[in-house]
Amino acid sequence: MYGVSGTWRKSTRSNICDNCVELSLSLELVAIRDSKDRGGAVLVFGPEAWQDFLVGVRQGEFDV
Repeated sequence: MYGVSGTWRKSTRSNICDNCVELSLSLELVAIRDSKDRGGAVLVFGPEAWQDFLVGVRQGEFDV
């Protein structure tokens, strides 16, 4: 699926809540999926898009 292979990992803090995501990291891609729906949709980012996303998160761009 989109070249995503490797190990899916959840945050070590995932025991605190049920709303978690899993990441699969490689040099070329960052893939994200809902840990409760492992067969569902996967978001795939290239390195530059992932970096832009992280900057937006840190700056509160996605705060509700």
